[in-house]
Amino acid sequence: MLKQRIITALILLPLVLGAIFYLPTQWFALVMVIPVAVAAWEWANIMGLEGQPSRCGYALLVVTGLALEYWIKLDLVLAFSVIWWSLAVGLVRAYPQKIALWEKVPVQGLIGLLLLLPAWWGLVVLHRQEDGSWWLLYAFLLVWGADTGAYFAGRTFGRRKLAPAVSPGKTIEGLLGGLVVVAIIAVLVATQTEALNTVGMAWFMVVSLVAVLGSVLGDLVESMFKRHRGIKDSSQILPGHGGVLDRIDSITAAVPLFAAGMLLLGAFH
Repeated sequence: MLKQRIITALILLPLVLGAIFYLPTQWFALVMVIPVAVAAWEWANIMGLEGQPSRCGYALLVVTGLALEYWIKLDLVLAFSVIWWSLAVGLVRAYPQKIALWEKVPVQGLIGLLLLLPAWWGLVVLHRQEDGSWWLLYAFLLVWGADTGAYFAGRTFGRRKLAPAVSPGKTIEGLLGGLVVVAIIAVLVATQTEALNTVGMAWFMVVSLVAVLGSVLGDLVESMFKRHRGIKDSSQILPGHGGVLDRIDSITAAVPLFAAGMLLLGAFH
């Protein structure tokens, strides 16, 4: 399993970095449709759609939504993401008592749109900025740094469960460890960027930390829906890693929240 994970990562990482740093934004946006479409296909399984025609149909619906938001340049979709993730906090806290609020297939289908459409547009918004490739890398570093900090802090100090009904392995101490790592990353990056001229150190830190809290929530939300469905991975399309959605669940929240915050503060256009 570890060998498979390493091989898959060694194949995917250069492809992702190449797309981020060497493609113009319009081509980057087009390439990013592929993982989002696969994630939509996986989400269709999580929400209980049986059979490939139904799952592919849902993926086609999501791709159509991506085309529409690119055509009309809909930054407003990021506001919907902020609203959704604010509501998602309550859903995770209420699990499993309030399953009836979202267990119907149409509701889960809408939630899938709120997960994937803003995430893709957030990638586009970050990439279209001056030094956009580096902003995207920073957003990914926030997620990876938080995961790494949470892993080591959780293993060393973890006592209090963060969301035991959803993800028993996550602890409050792990979350705090992740936030400490992210704060260090944010300070180091802030000293090298002109964005501080617009937003200031304090607001840059706030936006970065909110994005990371969102990344944790993104992981918890996918875990909640998979637990309800009774599956461990969204698919087996990535050997050793599960599905695409399993790899990007944190990013579906972190990227749109970070992009929305920077747009709101006037640092992005």
